[in-house]
Amino acid sequence: MVFSSFSSFHFVQSLLGKEKLEVVEGKVDWKGKAAVKYKHGGMRAALFILVTFAFENMANLHLAVNLVTFFNGILHFEIADAANALTNFMGTGYILSILFGVLADSYIGRFKTVLISGSIEFLGLALLSVQAHFPSLKPSACNVFDPTSHCEKIKRGDAAFLYIALYLVAAGTGGIKAAVPSHGADQFDEKDSREAKHMSSFFNLLLLAVCLGGAVSLTLIVWVDDHKGWDLGFMVSAIAMVLGVIIAVAGWPLYRIHIVQGTSVIVEIIQVYVAAIRNRNLQLPENPLELYEIDKDKEAAVEADLLPHRNVYRFLDKAAIQTASTAQSPNPWKLCRVTQVENAKIIFGMIPVFACTIIMTLCLAQLQTFSVQQGLTMDTTIVGSFHIPPASLPIIPVGFLIIIVPFYDQIVVPLLRRFTGHPTGITHLQRIGVGLILSSISMAVAAIMEVKRKAVARDHNMLDAIPVLQPLPISTFWLSFQYFIFGIADMFTYVGLLEFFYSEAPKGLKTVSTCFLWSSMALGYYLSSILVKIVNRATKDNTNSRGWLAGNNINRNHLNLFYLLLSVLSLANFIVYLFVASRYKYRSECPVVLSGDDKAGDKTEGN
Repeated sequence: MVFSSFSSFHFVQSLLGKEKLEVVEGKVDWKGKAAVKYKHGGMRAALFILVTFAFENMANLHLAVNLVTFFNGILHFEIADAANALTNFMGTGYILSILFGVLADSYIGRFKTVLISGSIEFLGLALLSVQAHFPSLKPSACNVFDPTSHCEKIKRGDAAFLYIALYLVAAGTGGIKAAVPSHGADQFDEKDSREAKHMSSFFNLLLLAVCLGGAVSLTLIVWVDDHKGWDLGFMVSAIAMVLGVIIAVAGWPLYRIHIVQGTSVIVEIIQVYVAAIRNRNLQLPENPLELYEIDKDKEAAVEADLLPHRNVYRFLDKAAIQTASTAQSPNPWKLCRVTQVENAKIIFGMIPVFACTIIMTLCLAQLQTFSVQQGLTMDTTIVGSFHIPPASLPIIPVGFLIIIVPFYDQIVVPLLRRFTGHPTGITHLQRIGVGLILSSISMAVAAIMEVKRKAVARDHNMLDAIPVLQPLPISTFWLSFQYFIFGIADMFTYVGLLEFFYSEAPKGLKTVSTCFLWSSMALGYYLSSILVKIVNRATKDNTNSRGWLAGNNINRNHLNLFYLLLSVLSLANFIVYLFVASRYKYRSECPVVLSGDDKAGDKTEGN
């Protein structure tokens, strides 16, 4: 196999004629031969990946909004415990994406990771369907909202079965989320101005795929969960996952497949940090050219991968100081190349941006847990006798995004591109910032809506009304405002983060870099669980409900104050983000700036 390195673009004779086609650097086709532009990759190949992602989201998005109801109503968890169980499950899925990202980049390959992860997720969903179907694997039916009932808790063995199934799903979805965005982006060459525009569109369409799959999940599968049984709902999800894997395989002949290097860039980056600490007492040379780097003439094959020295985070440069001892016997944990150091600087510089996005997921977790519980107490009537399940409320922002994402990608971005020269219209960091401030506004609106909902309950003497059976005389659609605003925040921040991490990351860390988004979400979910417990503990002596969020009666809780707290935290986080974004320096070669008719610009982005 003769494709171990591609230092520059080569030309091969077209099988269809004399036209010469470009070989794609660092990519192969399904047979292991060099991938060819216009034959492999591009938007045609990306469509298979997008459809796969749509089916995966169809399979699991209803879990994010309706699983609390399963935990609470079927398995008899308290509301706060159910919310924490969900956020822990979601967080684990996102954090596992890092492991799958490392495997995809360095050992398995991104496409194979998609197939393996999809199979794992299918197995978990099938097991959940089995548990929901057999009475012996769950507690006896009981109304947890009836204060006079004494509902049986789930048995230890059944709980073990539940968590095995749940975390198989978490592992599968972690792998899918790790590999799909980077595998899709591999179908485009970010150094080609034409393909750079298509890559930007791909990331927008990735959100559209989430919305289309999510729309089915939030309506059809949620309805099946609530009216036909959770066993059937989980089975429909499993079937959707199988279809997603089949479609991913169908596109195999068209893909540009990333060549697995067999070494981990993460290890190389860790070596930089270790070496910098070990060399902390050494003096930096005045001339950066004296720092250690591979001889370009001797190692011409990797010349294209060499990165120039940047005068930032100079303390990490100490990892590249060559001493007499390391010159004689090089130790990768004490002497690193300048390119390694620059890769470590890139990751180090992205950490503050990463940290500023954690709070946003903390807010998202409340819309998937407590907001659903709010909806259970309200009037869900739409027309006549037709009722919308509270867990389907996110269909409102999802439906809006199905319309606005194509509009943003096809009209707004090209318009902005004419003024800025950036393929994405506005910079990645600007896009992220818009979403962060919108998330703060969403929580403030949620606090106002909760005040209104509780006022209705108090005015009609229904503070102890049983959810669903005794709905408050206020439409559940009042909650759509908070969902709507947060949906727009999603479009800006999460897609912006995917583009930002993929574009800025070192070549060998493309998959792991997109996992920064999922890791941020994981920490947000875990932080939500911690914050709920802290708030309940801090307020248990000051409220009749023994905590702002304690117990099963949300009418006597203080969810409005919790939402207000989140809004203030989000606003403070946004102010910190403005400082972080203003100091960030983009990589010199990314993103590509368009030329000619696409509006030429500088080679680097501003903030």
